[in-house]
Amino acid sequence: FERDLIRERTKAGLTAAAARGRKGGRKPVVTADKLQRAREHIANGLNVREAATRLKVSKTALYTALQSTSAADS
Repeated sequence: FERDLIRERTKAGLTAAAARGRKGGRKPVVTADKLQRAREHIANGLNVREAATRLKVSKTALYTALQSTSAADS
């Protein structure tokens, strides 16, 4: 019985948050601005590791962002 009440309150809270334009999840580490600057660095001859270091993000996060946007562009 108590479990059902918790489930209902959780669902109501998520629905109310969605109605206010909120969505769950972690904010992306590599923003659109950082991604653009990373592409410029790479075009100017830096490798991904060096570009990631300059932007203060991990190389894994940068690789993931580059791959997800290139897959979306295709």
